[in-house]
This record gives sequence, structure tokens and C-alpha cells, in this order.
Amino acid sequence: MPFAAEKQLVLDHYGALESATPATVSDTLAARTSPQWHWRGMHPFHEQHGAADVAATFWQPFLTSMSRIQRRPDIFFANENSLEGEPGVWVVSMGHIMGLFDQPFLGIPATRKITMLRYAEFNRVLDGRIVETALFCDLIHLMHQAGLQPLPPQTGAHLIQPGPATHDGLLYESQNPAESTKTLELINNMIGDIAANSNTAENQPPRDATPQAELTRCWHDDMLWWGPDGIGATFTIDRYIEQHQRPFRTQLGDRVFNGHIARLTEGNYGGFFGWPNLSLTPLGGYMGLPKGPRADMRVVDIYRRDGDKLAENWIFIDILHFLNMQGLDILGRLQEH
Repeated sequence: MPFAAEKQLVLDHYGALESATPATVSDTLAARTSPQWHWRGMHPFHEQHGAADVAATFWQPFLTSMSRIQRRPDIFFANENSLEGEPGVWVVSMGHIMGLFDQPFLGIPATRKITMLRYAEFNRVLDGRIVETALFCDLIHLMHQAGLQPLPPQTGAHLIQPGPATHDGLLYESQNPAESTKTLELINNMIGDIAANSNTAENQPPRDATPQAELTRCWHDDMLWWGPDGIGATFTIDRYIEQHQRPFRTQLGDRVFNGHIARLTEGNYGGFFGWPNLSLTPLGGYMGLPKGPRADMRVVDIYRRDGDKLAENWIFIDILHFLNMQGLDILGRLQEH
């Protein structure tokens, strides 16, 4: 079965983490990762190497704050990277890490209640070890659950975001490679549509007359765009344009696409991440904030294909890093109070 060993390794890794403690988590991580393990985490965790550094930077503080954690994945798939890159198989998981929020975390006050930390994780497996990881988690979403409002009101909806409407995102069994190819081609076409409707270096006009014309090429009209906190979720093409695309394209300028590190699909699901994907200049108004200096966006996109179009999209953006590059240190402000 293609990718069975790599999937099982990551599942075993997740299972072991659920019973780890701050004292044991370094050894737990080392059991299935390479000594040179390259780990990427959102602000304030950034890039780490090796189990001891990853444990000290993220997992020990997290497990000190959160007790009885459970990983509740909604999407799970694997494949080789469709882009040129290092060898190995990437295993992708997305959902929530649930726990009891018993001690403060990064200055976010404890609630002693159930907390759902949105996450998306890409693990590259080679020779029976995890050699590379990108863990994106929505810390602004965590702040909202603790009763904090770190940003002005957002354009989309703040929700505990569900998994796929079809409830078929956990691809533990092998999938038809032809379906994986269809999904990859559709995602690549969608990326091409964005490029075709962005002004080029020669200042060519957009290909499509309207945003609706662009989006209907690859998206169902009742698309669901599950955006990160700070932006929010939207439903239908028209509301996506109103509540995300238009603010993004009119309030952020000089957009440069830096590429992706991994882009892969399996069955009807696929996704990618970059480090960073985009560099942009805030022109004023985006997320209710003033004009700012040029900054980077590290982004994860996970997709569900339905037939010949995309139906759902889950997005993770390292917004804290994007804002920190502009001089707005939200976590620093929390820790001052």
C-alpha cells in the first residue's frame, strides 16, 4: 500500500505525543525523528533543529499549559512532493489539538476549559524517520477562546472550524492515483489563475474581467474558505470576494510569490506550504490595521476537490509573524500585562 509505512510512523508519533509529559517529550520526539530534524513553527517558535530544541521551544511549554491533550484530525493524507525538493514522502495532518487549558501559554491566560488549537502539520519521512516538519497553529484563535480580542473585528467569521463536509478526509487507506493527479492539476490551475489576474512586471491587465469570472474556473459557487483568525471564514464565491479577496488585493500591495516548499495531493485532498509564500506591503486597512512596512506571510492551504472543482479550503497564516515584522508584537504585549 503506497505510503502506508510513512503514515503509520506519523500516527505512532502522534500517539506517543498524547501521553508525553514535559519531562519525557524530548525523548518521545527523538524516538521517530532524525538527529538533524528540521522543524518549522509559527511565531514565536520559528525554525529549530533536533528533538531537544523542538521540545524546549514548543512542546514543553505547551504540555505544561495544556493537560490531557488529544489530537483530533479531520484531514490526513500523504504523497511525494510534486515540486523539486528533498527526497521522501510528506504526510499531512490537519485538525485540532484538544486539551484542558490549565496554565498560561505565551502570556495567554488559562481558562481551565476545553481548548481546541487549530493545527496543520507537514512531516517529511525518509528512511523510517521524520526528517522535516512544518507545524502551523492558529494562536490568535487560541486567544479568542481565552476571551482576548488582539485585533480589530475581522471580515470573516470566527469559528471552531469543522473538517470536510463529506467527512472523508482521513485517508488512512490508499487512494486512486488518477484522483490524486486530478486534484493536483486543479490546485495548479487555481494557482495559475491567481497569477494570471495579478499585474505582471510589464503591468499587463488581469486575464478575467471580474473576480467572479476568475474564481468560477476552479471553485464551486458554494465554496467554503476556512480562513485563519484575524481574517475569518467565508462561504460562497461572492462572500469570499467581499470578506477576503477584495481586502487582500486592495489593502496589500507589491505582492510577490516566493514559491512553496511542498505541494502534494492524495485522492480528493491536497495542500502546500511555503516559508514564506508571499511578501507584501500593507497599504492601510488590512485586518483593521494601519499602513506598515513590507512583511512576509507563511501560509498553509489545504483543499478538498469535489468533481472538477474545489469545494473547501482551510488556511493557516503566520499572522503573528506578519505583524511582528511590522513592529506589532501581540504576544509581547500580552506578557507585559
